[in-house]
Amino acid sequence: MGVESADSKSARSKKGTNKVGLTVKDYRGGASTLCAGCGHDAVTNQIIKAMFLSGVNPYQVAKMSGIGCSSKTPAYFLSKAHGFNTVHGRMPSVATGAVLANRNLVCIGVSGDGDTASIGIGQFCHMLRRNVPMIYIVENNGVYGLTKGQFSATADIGSKLKTGVTNDLPAIDLCLLAIELGCSYVARSFAADPKQLVALLQGALSHGGSCVLDVISPCVTFNNQPDSTKSYTWAKEHEELLHEIDFVPYIEQLEPVDYEDGAVTDVEMHDGSHLQLRKVERDFDPMNKVRALEVLRQSADAGEFLTGLIYVNPVGDNFIDQLSLIETPLHQMDERQLRPPKEALEEAMRELA
Repeated sequence: MGVESADSKSARSKKGTNKVGLTVKDYRGGASTLCAGCGHDAVTNQIIKAMFLSGVNPYQVAKMSGIGCSSKTPAYFLSKAHGFNTVHGRMPSVATGAVLANRNLVCIGVSGDGDTASIGIGQFCHMLRRNVPMIYIVENNGVYGLTKGQFSATADIGSKLKTGVTNDLPAIDLCLLAIELGCSYVARSFAADPKQLVALLQGALSHGGSCVLDVISPCVTFNNQPDSTKSYTWAKEHEELLHEIDFVPYIEQLEPVDYEDGAVTDVEMHDGSHLQLRKVERDFDPMNKVRALEVLRQSADAGEFLTGLIYVNPVGDNFIDQLSLIETPLHQMDERQLRPPKEALEEAMRELA
């Protein structure tokens, strides 16, 4: 493929098209039905932008999801792509089958902390150890937003629900788990940091193995109280109401944040409370697995969300390479090619005898 000339690039820019001749509109989906101000919609916007900037052909994308608020997200981007909403927690196995059948697909899965860290954790683990070539986005808010805000497995110890119930169980850190299980691209971001999230998504699109993006995506309806570590600082005091009315007010989208690498920043949330964020230092080596695990544990002990590219391993075979699949996608092969002759089966049986 030749290098695009500066004049051609300039002409495209004026027309608002990318390198495959498409506009941002071509990457959009249906109108969102999520709560106004939901962090998931901010993630959707960044997926659209990353796909546009990377020049991905929507027809070559397979978008997957499970069950939950997060799993509605694929309906809101790439309306021309292939989509499949799977059974709760079973998205990794369906995605694995899709990329094995057609290795030319760009596979992107959107899941939630419940869909991934609870009912789907077994499938999540096996997807990672196989290094299935796909982008796996976790929209992480620490609660089950679809069923009125119960704790999920990523809720931190001490987090408190609106009802006053405190979480006494340790949280599952999905980035730690991903690195331990051999995932070759692990990142954490924040729904209100579009610049960082787009960059991480573009990196994932160019990576050949499993990519996990744990995106802190606040639930503005059920997890907007000060004692939630997925949304607010530990110290803020709050008033516990006798009754909680299921009226969902209009809330503006989170304002974009931009801060220096290595710095800690306060992000003001919808009710005036603050979320502490720390970015990875510029001299941090994301290819150092031991250091990646260390900084994740340090940030957890400090009560901070570490954001950025945490670990990447650009060397190594993905699941398709491990199986030695031929270049022709399996779905393009006819029955004669897929079905071995009797002689081949007899030879295999003789070798096993």
